[in-house]
Amino acid sequence: MSAVAGFIGAVGNTPLIRLQRASAETGCEILGKAEFMNPGGSVKDRAAAAIVADAERRGQLRPGGIVVEGTAGNTGIGLAHVCNARGYRCVIVMPDNQSPEKYRLLEMLGAEVHKVPVVPYSNPNQYQRVAQRLAASLAGAIWSNQFDNTANRDTHRATTGPEIWTQTGGRIDAFVAATGTGGTLAGTAQFLKSQNALVRCILADPPGSSLYEYFRTGTLKATGSGSITEGIGIGRVTANLKDAPIDGAVHVPDADTVRWVYRALREEGLFLGSTSGLNIAAAVEVARGLGPGHTVVTMLCDGGAKYQSRLFNRAWLEEKGLAASAPAPAPGTPISLAQTLVA
Repeated sequence: MSAVAGFIGAVGNTPLIRLQRASAETGCEILGKAEFMNPGGSVKDRAAAAIVADAERRGQLRPGGIVVEGTAGNTGIGLAHVCNARGYRCVIVMPDNQSPEKYRLLEMLGAEVHKVPVVPYSNPNQYQRVAQRLAASLAGAIWSNQFDNTANRDTHRATTGPEIWTQTGGRIDAFVAATGTGGTLAGTAQFLKSQNALVRCILADPPGSSLYEYFRTGTLKATGSGSITEGIGIGRVTANLKDAPIDGAVHVPDADTVRWVYRALREEGLFLGSTSGLNIAAAVEVARGLGPGHTVVTMLCDGGAKYQSRLFNRAWLEEKGLAASAPAPAPGTPISLAQTLVA
């Protein structure tokens, strides 16, 4: 018999998927780490499980305790699953501009969800700061602090990086990923660089984020005015991202993100969220820069189901001026069952 220990035991060891069309167009092997296949549906399951385990080891989280987090959604979803598995109460503070599906899912999982207005990080009512104060006010609570808790980065150095190295047989030329907390990119890059310093580790960044300029010039300066992507692109260097061995950055417009989300669906059969589309777009750009014959790995962070009311909503795309990047499939001839139905 082969079995894993519950939800937490099922986190990680996700497959690498060859993206056929992107690979064919670039002459490179473009591989996507299928993090949407984690049991909670996203790459953030890794950080959620690691942060809770670290708090338990340190004696900060005791039986019946409370886990509080400020999140755009996926880390909260991962924490809600882990808290259910470990017997903790989960309290989530979220900005009020995320997809409705995320709020509903968190509530279905039993998390207590608090929405707060979107304000800059410098504002004391920014969602992460509200979560910190809330945790401090609750007996037996911890603030999981995904942005600056380096248990996040450490788990990617210990798991994601080694998985990619093994799955590629060490034949990897570049790793490309967007970042919200910085944990995935930094931890994975640390491991890959420890195996081969020539592996290029590249940040993929959406409009409105300051990290593209930071990794190019050393100055935090927003590029563009905002993005449709959720949970990535920030205006500061987190503790997880600090001193990460990043070689460069790619700026990805929303139109390219949407185009690759829909191409992944129509050409690869992969129903993915916006960050995955951004990552694929960036991986293609990096592959073209390297030239044919190279291997580029990126992250397929989560599935598309949490974004149906937006990313897969024609009216919403039109409102954002992005409908042209998501052409509707050509209609086929309707099938009639009239001749096959038996009275």
